[in-house]
Amino acid sequence: MAKSPDQEHPQKAFGWAARDKSGLFSPFHFSRRENGDEDVTIKILFCGVCHSDVCIAKNEWGFTNYPVVPGHEIVGTVTTVGSNVKKFKVGERVGVGVIVGSCKKCESCQQDLENYCPQTIFTYNSHYTDGAKTYGGYSDMIVVDERYVLHFPDNLPSEGGAPLLCAGITVYSPMKYYGMTEPGKHLGVAGLGGLGHVAVKMGKAFGLKVTVISSSPKKEAEAIERLGADSFLVTSDPTKMKAALGTMDYIIDTVSAVHALFPLLSLLKPNGKLVTVGLPDKPLELPIFPLVLGRKLVGGSNIGGMKETQEMLDFCAKHGITADVEVIRMDYLNTAIERLAKSDVRYRFVIDVASSLSQ
Repeated sequence: MAKSPDQEHPQKAFGWAARDKSGLFSPFHFSRRENGDEDVTIKILFCGVCHSDVCIAKNEWGFTNYPVVPGHEIVGTVTTVGSNVKKFKVGERVGVGVIVGSCKKCESCQQDLENYCPQTIFTYNSHYTDGAKTYGGYSDMIVVDERYVLHFPDNLPSEGGAPLLCAGITVYSPMKYYGMTEPGKHLGVAGLGGLGHVAVKMGKAFGLKVTVISSSPKKEAEAIERLGADSFLVTSDPTKMKAALGTMDYIIDTVSAVHALFPLLSLLKPNGKLVTVGLPDKPLELPIFPLVLGRKLVGGSNIGGMKETQEMLDFCAKHGITADVEVIRMDYLNTAIERLAKSDVRYRFVIDVASSLSQ
């Protein structure tokens, strides 16, 4: 007979879980595996609330396995290390992002691209090789193979740094891979949410001219004054859109709603690149004429491997990049999820797990 979640493993754990597609969270007792020879056990301090947490909690993508404990922007302190662990010490501050396992043998894994391994194990709503379910960071502790644990730079604050473990790497990786980092070039950032606001900061750190592309005129002041963008383009203003045609070298499209790509492609210069990371739940229409006539490229990107994620954290620490966050208590989570669904957050909720998760 299958064991209940709190009896499955030896270590008792406690968090908040969604149990059905209402996406409502409530307290949840479960368990974690013993700390193995390659494992690190982490007391969770903070965990970011990512848009994909909402999608999984409400089963919007159709593959949620309830009960689900989301959370893949985890910062915590090491409490136990296995006998073979070389990289981490007890008491050290560490991060855990979107993945907690992969096959370690395939071409992707050997190239430090664990995120593209066909057997990637996600931090939550996934299964370990022994069939045990993964539970994420909306909880008091977690046990993770050291390969998938990150050093958290000393000068990076836990609260503002936590969202970098998903939002940060999601925009950093494509910028590096697609060569969108050449100083002086012009980057468009479509959508000013959790991903977009970090993309603006990274673009400026790479020395780019950054324009925020948004359907919401009321975000102009914060884009320029608060986040440091050079300019702001409202997609509903035909005059401004026309003036901006063919002016951008790259666009990173963070919009998660279904939207038209033609206007974005029109903003690119010849040889321009549009990289999409927003995961709309229905297919988008891809017009081919602007691609062919301008030798333009449309690409995608999914987080990053462990080596690159560490590089991103170090880059952010060096340049003083953090997410703009609203820190919440665990018992505010359901309200936060409602607000996030309406884009009512500037720009990421982060749960203060350690001081607000009480049984």
